[in-house]
Amino acid sequence: MIAKEGFPFIISAIVAFFLLLIVNKAILLVVIFLLIIFFFIFFRDPERHPPVFEKIAVSGADGKIVEVVEENYEGTDYIKVSVFMNVFNVHVNRMPITGKIIKIEHKPGKFLPADKPESSLENEQNIFTVETEYGIMIFKQVAGLVARRTVSYVEEGTELNLGERLGMIKFSSRVDHYFPKTFEIVVDIDDKVVAGETVIARFGE
Repeated sequence: MIAKEGFPFIISAIVAFFLLLIVNKAILLVVIFLLIIFFFIFFRDPERHPPVFEKIAVSGADGKIVEVVEENYEGTDYIKVSVFMNVFNVHVNRMPITGKIIKIEHKPGKFLPADKPESSLENEQNIFTVETEYGIMIFKQVAGLVARRTVSYVEEGTELNLGERLGMIKFSSRVDHYFPKTFEIVVDIDDKVVAGETVIARFGE
């Protein structure tokens, strides 16, 4: 499956390929052909199979864990787990836990490298406030140096199950998960995670 955001890129590249085929520009044909392959790879949207365990949260993004810290967000203490996506990761984001989207805020900002901690505060981002049975959680789609657009698939009031599609970020980027301190984080820095499948936190009484 291909994410719908990828179709304009793929179609444009295919049209350019056939136009160049007509005028016989060999080098440009190779470049465009490679772009078509890249877009198909980048915008892939494979099905995922969430774990059936209870009291867990999964990664909202494919990629690598780059930050696990305690952080105060708008007056509440959370444990933040950040996942960095490079251009070769799947960029469709998924719901880390079952809950209701009670607020979506788009925050304009910079385009710092998304693997840097300061990007979480300063870059363009979508901020999802989620009401769950374990309390309020925050999830952020953070744009990066290459990524220039964060896309939400849902609206305020939407209820999603763990692992359902939440949105995507175009090109390399970052997803931040803010868990209440009642959660135990079960991943470490540099761990590789898969959106909708890898358990990254467990609820502890």
